Amino acid sequence: MSALPRIPLAEMIDRFVDWLTLTFGGVFDGIANGLESIVDGIVIGLGAIPSILLIVIFAAVAWFISTRGIALFTLIGFLIIDYLGYWDPMLQTLALVVTSVVISIIVGVPVGIWASQQNTVRRIVTPILDLMQTMPAFVYLLPAIFFFNIGVVPGVVASVIFAMPPTIRMTVLGIQQVPEDLIEATEAFGSTTSQRLFKVQLPLAAKTILAGINQSIMLALSMVVIAAMVGAPGLGEKVYSAVTQLKTGVGVEAGIAIVIVAITLDRITQNIRVKKTGRNA
Repeated sequence: MSALPRIPLAEMIDRFVDWLTLTFGGVFDGIANGLESIVDGIVIGLGAIPSILLIVIFAAVAWFISTRGIALFTLIGFLIIDYLGYWDPMLQTLALVVTSVVISIIVGVPVGIWASQQNTVRRIVTPILDLMQTMPAFVYLLPAIFFFNIGVVPGVVASVIFAMPPTIRMTVLGIQQVPEDLIEATEAFGSTTSQRLFKVQLPLAAKTILAGINQSIMLALSMVVIAAMVGAPGLGEKVYSAVTQLKTGVGVEAGIAIVIVAITLDRITQNIRVKKTGRNA
């Protein structure tokens, strides 16, 4: 038994969460309704298109922004998902991932730009990112349930927290890697901070920023099974249900569907970077 008194950290955190819930309950309800509407809108919009037609559209998009090989893999992979009977759960998973990644980009890229321009902001943001990346993902679900109840919303919130750090870090890294002689040249020509940022730093950092977004997509997709524990629908729900009911076959099928989606998104975003680099060269 330690002689030092125990710090009531858990009780303090519980009181703080209770205070936030009581004080900002209306705000959290509004956020929950907005996120749920976005996810439901994506699912309804994609679900209104026949699966075969949507698969062809996905493959065409992959061909246009990536390569023919990725387009062929997308076509075959999504046909397999459809024939396995996981098309609707796949759309729900895709909607959750897209919503999480878009929010991560909208928040993460500006924060990364701000941190790259201000050393004080970077010193504050860096330990927060360390905490977000090292904290077990299950811990994010606890306050998310208190604030947003069960369902798809806490899954989106947990995915955003888990997936945002790579976007912020890679944005900072990409801007900081811009050669100093180019920065000095823009200053010599009298460029303003915004002109230097948008015309020199961000275009040169685009490859690194896209690498961060790619990592955020993969991390958001890795959260689908964990999000299923708080009621988020999709392929993760199928895997979680198979685990709890010891249905090995169903779990493997749903896992294959997740792998297909993950590989497709990963290869498409990677080849966007390659194409951009080739054009710039």
